[in-house]
Amino acid sequence: MNRYIRQTALPEVGPEGQAKLAAARVLVVGAGGLAAGLLPLLAGAGIGHLRLIDPDVVEESNLHRQTLFRMADLGRFKAEVAAEALRGLNPECRISPLVARLDPVLAAKELQGCDLVVDAADSVAVTYGLSDLCLRAGLPLISASVLGRSGYVGGFCGGAPSYRALFPDLPAVMPSCNGGGVMGPVVAMLGALQAQMVLSVLLGHAPSALGQMLSVDLASWRVSSFRFDAAEEPAQTLPEVIGLAQIAPEDQVIELRDLAEAPALPVPQALRLDAAALAAFKPDPHRRLVFVCATGLRAWRAARRFEAARVAIMALP
Repeated sequence: MNRYIRQTALPEVGPEGQAKLAAARVLVVGAGGLAAGLLPLLAGAGIGHLRLIDPDVVEESNLHRQTLFRMADLGRFKAEVAAEALRGLNPECRISPLVARLDPVLAAKELQGCDLVVDAADSVAVTYGLSDLCLRAGLPLISASVLGRSGYVGGFCGGAPSYRALFPDLPAVMPSCNGGGVMGPVVAMLGALQAQMVLSVLLGHAPSALGQMLSVDLASWRVSSFRFDAAEEPAQTLPEVIGLAQIAPEDQVIELRDLAEAPALPVPQALRLDAAALAAFKPDPHRRLVFVCATGLRAWRAARRFEAARVAIMALP
């Protein structure tokens, strides 16, 4: 117990709490910036099993904030590099990397046997898809997002309201880290807050991290928080997040990516429409309408324009 002696000395942890952490299985989606702060803290705390899912390779532009990686790791898969680093930190922690892009089909499989899910993927489609699945499964979800010098972290599902209850729709403007930029320290800060929420939930601390939102704005040096225990779930989960394997032959499928982004159509019946063609498009109200894009942002907004039809949303690499 020498490894955890400073942690088990806390009355809110103790040997019983440490045993809970050792028995826990946590699914972490994303092995980038947030995970760089999150994963070493979870492994160091003695989480028994960490399952890491990420499809990407290490790029030089990642290194200013994704501090698990080194120059020698360029071109290697993030999930595998992160797993190696965590095994070196704590060989008692079982680390299982998976190089894959998460969709609802894979997520439903990976959630089985988990005690808690961490969303560190920086993807609209992943966040909403995980929240929908965790709500149905009764699993806690700790999700964070960072942009520029600000971000937030919250505890959802597992008896608390879902992500959709708090964010039923996307904001009018939602740039990504790639387009809008981000500073490393605020990413590390939010990742550390995610780790603290994970440990607090697994240990059953009160007040619970579930139903709690923390916002950090380091541009104005402000930190704020609120509880959303009373947030109501939306009447329907539209736009729905689905995976490629869930597209049916009778679905109307609209490809929003151009030829440079996606030379091949995702399914044979898909139509590639630009903004002008989409504005003139008349969907069949009796068929499900599926929009495809890279991250889910364009698909979400397109789906909102056709709310009279049955709509779904999906994101592909």
